[in-house]
Amino acid sequence: MSFNQIFVEPWVSHFSAYWPILVMAFFVTAACGLIGNYLVLRKISLVGDAISHSVLPGIAIAYMIAGSRSDLAMFIGALIAGIFTTLIIELIHSRSKIKKDAAIGITFTTMFAVGVILVSLYGADTDLDLDCVLFGKLDFMASKEKVFFGLPQIVLTMGFILILIILLIVLFYKELLISSFDPSFAATLGIKPRLVHYCLMCSLSVVVVSAFSSVGAILVIAMLILPAATVYLLTDRLWLMMILSILHAFLSSIIGLHLTVALKVSTAPACVVAGMFLFILSWIISPRYGLLRYLSSSFDLSTFQKEN
Repeated sequence: MSFNQIFVEPWVSHFSAYWPILVMAFFVTAACGLIGNYLVLRKISLVGDAISHSVLPGIAIAYMIAGSRSDLAMFIGALIAGIFTTLIIELIHSRSKIKKDAAIGITFTTMFAVGVILVSLYGADTDLDLDCVLFGKLDFMASKEKVFFGLPQIVLTMGFILILIILLIVLFYKELLISSFDPSFAATLGIKPRLVHYCLMCSLSVVVVSAFSSVGAILVIAMLILPAATVYLLTDRLWLMMILSILHAFLSSIIGLHLTVALKVSTAPACVVAGMFLFILSWIISPRYGLLRYLSSSFDLSTFQKEN
């Protein structure tokens, strides 16, 4: 394909089709990235993995109770399942000798297996299929009914979630910062680190559930971890990590969209691949942790040893 077909035509000839996809990809990646910063700092990145897989039984049970694929019913069911998963992980970890990583593995695999069984039993006569559950339906945003500025309701909802996450981070920045780095010190200041943790997990559940229908249970994990891991290599300042993770979300979304046009593939995986490219680039050029700095230091050390 030509340069014009890849980079110009999507915004000139097919703007109405690609605009909702780009905005939704950015909203999802930005919201996941902001929450993901705290997951990476707290070394609990796989909790996002657990919640993203565990919302499946919540969706299936919501469908069984409501008898329809109502967005509100699905959201409530998935949200309850996500919060329930967090509580089960903490319960297993705190009330047994099982480590947190094992507790996460036990919980999310069991919940996901239950969800697969329920969808197989009760979703056969609907479009509640496993492909959408696993990989999402980001590419179908353009087919949704437009509500405002050429964007469907689901995109506007995700935008509201992103704004809400930004507001919560701004309002509780100090509590989240201190409890993430030193829970004991946070407790001496009157901050309840366990309460902060549960509120963070509830926020994570909301973000994952909101992003679930667009990018699925598998790719949302990358959206949570890749932006945070990328910017973590570039700076040690949390506020700057937040800004850079939003920039990462924008770049991975727009690069992923053009990659979709060029290769004629799904947008969500393309955005993840673009995000991985940005991570590798960050890994190479990072001023403190980059491969170039490491190779340069190793070369200088070997030269010094030879000279002496």
